[in-house]
Amino acid sequence: MNPATKITAFAAALAASFGAAYGVGATAGPENSPAPASESAGHPESDPPRADGGRTTPPAGGLQVSEGGYTLDLRTPRMEAGQRGEVRFAIRDGDGRAVTRFQREHDKELHLILASRDLATYRHLHPLRAADGTWSTPVNLPAAGDYRVFADFTPEGGNARGLTLGADLAVSGPYKPAELPKPSRTASVDGYTVELNGTLRPGVPQHLAFTVRKDGRPVTDLQPYLGSYGHLVALRTGDLAYLHVHPDGAPGDRSTEPGPAVSFTATAPGPASYRLFLDFKHEGEVRTAAFTVRSGAATGTPPPSEPSDGHEEAPSDGHEDEGGTHGH
Repeated sequence: MNPATKITAFAAALAASFGAAYGVGATAGPENSPAPASESAGHPESDPPRADGGRTTPPAGGLQVSEGGYTLDLRTPRMEAGQRGEVRFAIRDGDGRAVTRFQREHDKELHLILASRDLATYRHLHPLRAADGTWSTPVNLPAAGDYRVFADFTPEGGNARGLTLGADLAVSGPYKPAELPKPSRTASVDGYTVELNGTLRPGVPQHLAFTVRKDGRPVTDLQPYLGSYGHLVALRTGDLAYLHVHPDGAPGDRSTEPGPAVSFTATAPGPASYRLFLDFKHEGEVRTAAFTVRSGAATGTPPPSEPSDGHEEAPSDGHEDEGGTHGH
């Protein structure tokens, strides 16, 4: 066979192959055809739970300084331990402009969380926003080390969604990292004992119920705080991923009692240890109870290799609001 004949035969075979492939694709139809890579990959925040019981991992917040067209511009990247200072920052849009319009979530336009990398120090702050979009709040961090600053907010707009952006904060001074407290189902703070019941599992929404007692007696007159009888923040050890937690019920809905139980729905993004910080208000003061839990097991059941005494003290930090400190 001469070269020209070989080329002609090869072209015919190639055309036949493409024709067969096209026929298979046409028979399968668009419903059975694989989606383009950009569609099949999807976005972790929009992937719904699967009908077969498997679930995509829910997104964890606070791991990025920029997301969804917004950036956390932390203007105070360094502080000194034990010294009262001021944290200043702005939320910037895709054009670099400071955002000045936010939706109110849990009675606030923005929630600011500060946590040390060892999770021994925790602050829940409510900074004030100036007209130019600059946020600021006083703070005194007792221990040196690396901290993570979380800005939890929802920009104003019809398609806006809640975001949690994170940035690093360095606190200078003598540094000695603290060990993570062992898992426990109880925590104590200022004469209050809080018991945790529930599970925390990867990819599955779970109910977490906290029962508050004072001097052994159930507290039945909790006061509303940030639109509910409690506010819960969950942080993953290692990378300090921020979990979005939603309260179950609200004051005044005719079904939610002011204690002694406060419940939430939370979803762990993966198997790990987590630190839970519950803020609750009673007798005019906000207090914080802290817990260590492991996802994938009952929150009240410590691992066999790490026995717990069933009692955990609150972290040695404070709860600060606008210009004030709620000490522990």
